Amino acid sequence: MPIRVTHSTTMSDKTSQEILPSDHFLSLPRPDPFISPGVSLADGPDLEGIIDTTTLAAHDFDVDTRTGFMPPDPPVRRLPEQWEPWEAALQKAMHDRLQLAVKENITDAERQVSHRWRLEVRELPTIPIQDLTASEVLLRRAHHVLTFIMHFYIHTLPLTAPVVIPASIGVPLLKVSRHLQLPPVATYSDTVLYNWELKRAPSTREMETESEWACALDLDNMKSQDLFTGTRDEEEFFLSSARIELRGVEALELMRASMDEIFVGDDIAVRRITSYLSHLAGVVHALTSLLMDVRKGCDPDVFYHRVRPWFCGQDSDPAERKWRFEGIDEFENDVEEPKNLSGPSAGQSALIHALDVFLGLDNCKSDTSTTPTSGKADPRTLLRRMQIYMPRHHRAFLRHLSANPRPIRDFVQTKTPELVEAYNQAVGAVKGFRDAHIRIVALYIIGPASRERTGGERHLKGTGGTQLSQFLKGVRDNTADALLQ
Repeated sequence: MPIRVTHSTTMSDKTSQEILPSDHFLSLPRPDPFISPGVSLADGPDLEGIIDTTTLAAHDFDVDTRTGFMPPDPPVRRLPEQWEPWEAALQKAMHDRLQLAVKENITDAERQVSHRWRLEVRELPTIPIQDLTASEVLLRRAHHVLTFIMHFYIHTLPLTAPVVIPASIGVPLLKVSRHLQLPPVATYSDTVLYNWELKRAPSTREMETESEWACALDLDNMKSQDLFTGTRDEEEFFLSSARIELRGVEALELMRASMDEIFVGDDIAVRRITSYLSHLAGVVHALTSLLMDVRKGCDPDVFYHRVRPWFCGQDSDPAERKWRFEGIDEFENDVEEPKNLSGPSAGQSALIHALDVFLGLDNCKSDTSTTPTSGKADPRTLLRRMQIYMPRHHRAFLRHLSANPRPIRDFVQTKTPELVEAYNQAVGAVKGFRDAHIRIVALYIIGPASRERTGGERHLKGTGGTQLSQFLKGVRDNTADALLQ
């Protein structure tokens, strides 16, 4: 059955697709100070200019006081009619249950279904994106749809075939990615932040007050919009991260309150910060529990063999192929082939990075065994590289935290033993979170890999392209080293 373009749009979809006014912060120019000026698309999004970071106002950084780094309203469910061919291609891929090329015992019939779908994708028109650029929410949906199509296309290709992304999806994806200042590959924001909807819409009464509306977006009232496999395991994997994002809102508020008190700096402020840091440790412990809860709905072998391969980027390609974008030579300014093509990773979440920056963990000295002088990548460098894959406003948020003239770690070291103890509780909680992450990785990736082949752990990479076990243990050890004596 060919890709069928439909034109049905619900009233709620129409409402969420309204074009933002020109003076809305999401429609303003897109400078980003995280990466130095002059970076090309080959190295990452072109990020020139300086953002005003004189205020901590949440709207400057697309951080909602109720939902944190998650958008407060469900993301756009479908693009307007002009871009319906993309939506139809994605829907057909999911409907036809396309199978991974690496699937064991894949049948000829399954290969043919994928082959026909890829042919239809190659025959799609190359649709202009100019009318999308006035709306941040539509650009996000376009990036989500196009990257999902691209990953479906690449990971159903025979392993002996070169990876050439058709111009029909590659050219608009490169343009959308340039506007969003994101790499042209699926990211954490595509699979988690902007890939959810409500199971139950809020009632009229719930919408009457902000606090009650926020209750509608609770930890158990979400489902994923789009999935590669359609399995509960994949959905639970995505939603596990979404729940952590929502629970982490309290951590963001505690950070803000602590920073406010540091500016006061008197004895009352010290007592308040002590309380805030102790409370922050409890919130991080709750995040750890949510992380471990992924085991309730996501089977490790299903995840490793059926779900995870869809996420892989160029640096985790099973055949180690270079991904080439057809039509890139038609761009002005001699755009080079993108190099940042790692897949989505929980390490691309701004929440945990924010904890690192706030507590000063990102500036703590690494053990020499994990520095480049020993031939191994510094975990701090790899963490910063992951920020390239974050929405640009979230990068700006982290940049602003990093520029804080009164770091809390420095403040704590000059004050009371009780404050030092509370700080160490928070750092210890972050270490505990990373210990749990290592256990999850062992269960979901290293274990299945070792059962599949001898020495599976040795060369494993995360979907974000990092040498997995070494990287996670290095980050965890750096966190432990940050405890104050």
